[in-house]
Amino acid sequence: MSFISKWAGLLGLLAVIVIGDQIRINRPGHKYRLTVEVTTPDGIKTGSGVLAVVPDRNYNRGGRTTMRGEAVFVDLGQDGGKGKNLVALLAHQQGGKLDLDDINYVALRAYGAARGNRVSFNDINRQAGIVPVQGELIPVLVSFGDPKDPKTARLVAGDHADRVLGDGYAIRALTAEVVPNGVWPIDFGGVLGEPVTRGIEAKLPWLATPGDVATTALKAAGLPVVGTTEAQEAFARK
Repeated sequence: MSFISKWAGLLGLLAVIVIGDQIRINRPGHKYRLTVEVTTPDGIKTGSGVLAVVPDRNYNRGGRTTMRGEAVFVDLGQDGGKGKNLVALLAHQQGGKLDLDDINYVALRAYGAARGNRVSFNDINRQAGIVPVQGELIPVLVSFGDPKDPKTARLVAGDHADRVLGDGYAIRALTAEVVPNGVWPIDFGGVLGEPVTRGIEAKLPWLATPGDVATTALKAAGLPVVGTTEAQEAFARK
C-alpha cells in the first residue's frame, strides 16, 4: 500500500467516524404526532404535525434537549368568506412566562398520565397507541383573524374557544402518538420513518419575513415578551 493510499484510507475512516458520531448526537430520541381536533358548525376539523425530540448527547453534557418541528395549524374552513384557524404553538405559558422547553416532554408526560405511571425517556419509543394531551400539557393556542397578518393573533382559551372563534367552535381534543423514529437523516417516510412536518410558512407567510414579526404575533395575542429567536421558536424549529 502506497503512502498516499494509506493516508486516504485513514482520512476516509476518520470521516466515517465523525459522520457517525454526528448522526448519533443529532438523531431524534423519539418523534410524536401532536393532533388537534376542533368542533365547528361544519363538523370536526383536524390538524396534526410530527415533532422530533433530540436529547443532549454531547460529551460535555452542557446542552439541553431540543426539538425539530413546527406549530400545528388547523384550518377551520370559511365563515362568511373569512378563513378561520387555530394554531397550537411550540410553547406553554407558565407563571406569566412563555416556556419553550415543555413541548419536548408532552408525549412523555401524556403517556405517563394515561398509563398511570412515569414513563422514562428511554422507554418512550416502546409506547403505543394514542393518548390524550390534557390540562397543563396543552400548549398555547392562538388564532389569526388574518393568517397573513401577525398583528391579528388572539389567544384562545382551551375551554372557551368560542369567545375568539365564534359560536359553535370548541376544542374537542388534543392527542399525542409516538411514531417511528426511522433512519435519520433519511427519514423521508414509509419504512424510513415519519418525517418531521414542515410547511407552516405557507400558512403563516410572515414567518419567512426577516425581522421580529414572530414577537409581534405573540404580543398581539397578549403573550409574554421574549427575544426574537425565542419568539420564532414558538412557531418553528429547525
